[in-house]
Amino acid sequence: MNESNYDIAILAGGCFWCTEAVFQRLRGVKEVIPGYTGGNIKNPAYREICTGRTGHAEGIKIIYDPGEIDYQTLLEVFFATHDPTTLNRQGNDVGTQYRSEIFYQNENQRLIAEQFIRELDLNNIFDRPIVTALSEAKPFYLAEEEHINYYNDHRNQGYCQVIIDPKIKKLEKYYSNKLY
Repeated sequence: MNESNYDIAILAGGCFWCTEAVFQRLRGVKEVIPGYTGGNIKNPAYREICTGRTGHAEGIKIIYDPGEIDYQTLLEVFFATHDPTTLNRQGNDVGTQYRSEIFYQNENQRLIAEQFIRELDLNNIFDRPIVTALSEAKPFYLAEEEHINYYNDHRNQGYCQVIIDPKIKKLEKYYSNKLY
């Protein structure tokens, strides 16, 4: 993979098992890496993240080909597949580690994200205000091996069936033309 042709997006939208599964299916996305970002300790471990005291969010690093999929489309899918109106929570997952946050890589990504959030708010797309934070990218730490490719490897697990399957179905319904 010639990474010089690819861009990076870092998003946090709750449990990284969910967001990884969603973005892995998009045409133009070359790799989705679950991990931790936005916190204040180096090389955090899952058990530390779960306490909510590290400041890190469960996030994903998306490596994508901007010739096949653009940053705005990634944001559209991001906002369509999680609840950006709940502070530090996604469903039953509660804590700052499950917050909704966009970690922009450059000024262009920041501007695109700001404008997109503004449009969502102006058009009253959600019943409540968007609480998704917008922050400059910070170091991203790879999650432990057991969290990588979780949904694809554990589809029969209850969490996957109850929480992730509906997100995948929604993705297939509204973004079928953008899937592999």
